[in-house]
Amino acid sequence: IDFDLILENVKDLNSLVGEGISQIEHTPRGARLRRPEPLPLTLYQNGIVVGNGAFRPYQHPATQQCLQDIMDGYFPSELQPRYPDGV
Repeated sequence: IDFDLILENVKDLNSLVGEGISQIEHTPRGARLRRPEPLPLTLYQNGIVVGNGAFRPYQHPATQQCLQDIMDGYFPSELQPRYPDGV
């Protein structure tokens, strides 16, 4: 696993979704600016944790697919239903 490539691609993907840029949230009395909630990715020597999820070992096929998506420069396909515009 190329951790440097993963970190570089996560940084690039974050910039694609506008990291640090506020979005307009409509409220009953008007609107306000809101920053999107980040989704943490924690890399360990033997696995990962995505958000507040469970620890996922590198040997697990879903973990391998998630990291392969990132290494290929894409948002993880497992997150697309929940975050269609990226996260």
